[in-house]
Amino acid sequence: MEKLRIDKWLWAARFYKTRSLAAQDIEKGRVHVNGQEAKASREVRPGDMVDLRDLVSTRTIKVLGLSGTRGPAPTARLLYEETAESQQRRAQAVEQRRFEPAQSLEHGRPTKRDRRDLEREKNSWGDRWSASLD
Repeated sequence: MEKLRIDKWLWAARFYKTRSLAAQDIEKGRVHVNGQEAKASREVRPGDMVDLRDLVSTRTIKVLGLSGTRGPAPTARLLYEETAESQQRRAQAVEQRRFEPAQSLEHGRPTKRDRRDLEREKNSWGDRWSASLD
C-alpha cells in the first residue's frame, strides 16, 4: 500500500471514532497535510506531515505507515509519530487549563428566583427600548 485517503488513515490511526467524524473535521478545515488544507479524498503517504487542530491545540503528526483497517491501539500507534514541538505545545495547553477556574462550577444553573429576576429584567429592557414608545 503506497497511499491512502486521509479520512481512512485518520480513522485507522484512531484519531477519530468513525470515518464520517474524520471527514467532518476535514471539511471544517481542521486538518492540513504538508501545510495545505486537506479534503477527505486527499491521499497521504509515509513521510507526510499532518496537522490536526482541536479545541485546545494543534497536533503535528508524521505519517510512518498506512493501514486501511482499524486495529488495536498499540498497532495504530505504529502508524504515526508526533513531533516533539507538538507534544510540548499540548503539554503547555494542559498545564494552562489546570490553573484556569472551572467555568461551569462558578455560576451553575439558575434557580427559579434567578430565572424570574432575569425574565423581569428582560421585560423591563424590552419596554424601555420598544419602537412602539416613539
